[in-house]
Amino acid sequence: MKKVYLDNASTTAIRPEVIQEMTKVLTEDYGNPSSTHSLGRSAKNVLELSRKSIAKNLNATAQEIIFTSCGTEANNWILRSAVKDLKVQRIITSKIEHHAVLYTALVLEKEYGIQIDYVAIKSNGAIDITDLVELLSQDKKTLVSLMHVNNEIGTVLDLERISRICQEHSALFHSDTVQSIGKTGIDLQNLSIDFIVASAHKFHGPKGVGFAFIRKNSGMQPLFFGGEQEKGLRAGTEALHQIAGMAKALELSYTNLETERKHISEVRSYLITKLEIDFPGFEINGNSDGFYTVLNVLLPFSDEKTAMILFHLDMKGIAVSRGSACQSGSIKPSHVLAEMLSNDDLKKPSLRISFSHYNTKEDIDLLIAALKTI
Repeated sequence: MKKVYLDNASTTAIRPEVIQEMTKVLTEDYGNPSSTHSLGRSAKNVLELSRKSIAKNLNATAQEIIFTSCGTEANNWILRSAVKDLKVQRIITSKIEHHAVLYTALVLEKEYGIQIDYVAIKSNGAIDITDLVELLSQDKKTLVSLMHVNNEIGTVLDLERISRICQEHSALFHSDTVQSIGKTGIDLQNLSIDFIVASAHKFHGPKGVGFAFIRKNSGMQPLFFGGEQEKGLRAGTEALHQIAGMAKALELSYTNLETERKHISEVRSYLITKLEIDFPGFEINGNSDGFYTVLNVLLPFSDEKTAMILFHLDMKGIAVSRGSACQSGSIKPSHVLAEMLSNDDLKKPSLRISFSHYNTKEDIDLLIAALKTI
């Protein structure tokens, strides 16, 4: 039985070239980058070349890239330091953000008494720009935290427009770009954005490593303390093989971007066509022209067929999800879909189908065939 992996918004397969790069570093550059002997200097060279490579792909400067363990750590760090060190009094976010942002904001509200405002969401999952501008009219030091590509429904935020609005209102702007880094171009020199975050395993790199872009002279302070690694902002010996793997994965993602985007878009369009033929009552949650790697669909199945749908597909060798992998095991419906769907529609199965360049039209045929047997 062929395995079909359509859960790439949760994590992606590591590219073979990335594994080769990581193996090389593990074998040859095992020194501590903070050591002054030749092995340490060699490791430091790998570290800084990786930083420069990532910065170049995003048109940032190397000193603005700080390595972390993942996007969740980076989100927590940025929001906490914005309140504690940059004296932010209010965070504007949305109720369809990743929980790494939502839960951190709630804790900061409790710990520091800051104001949390939620921008209105349209029926298609897009941010209400008019409401955002109205919220920004208040005279408080504000951080706007809005994700670039929603990890469950694929709606895309106009980073350029939002960054310009934030700049006009003297607000800091942070964006969770975990779902978009490596999958679309981001030019940080031409965006008035203060902070973004990324996680390597979302663009065919290793798990357990990510980075934050921190605009220079931001005033950010460390989340925890120890050594002077990462310019004193992120203590702890760097996971060199993972960082090198991440840099390689990002380089390959952008080198192959247009070819892979075209292929993935064709597979996504093929799925929509097949659904229109075989399940004419289906609906797309969000925009049909949302981000090309994600498609969230509401299927016209009865309530009793909903509970076991993922199990049924898994038994057929097909991996999809009903929302963020970080919520797996939860009996609650997706907090993103809860903002958009009626109670009746929330009882029906919504599947998040997310693609990579490894997917084929044959994968889609197998998914449709499995859905037909339910």
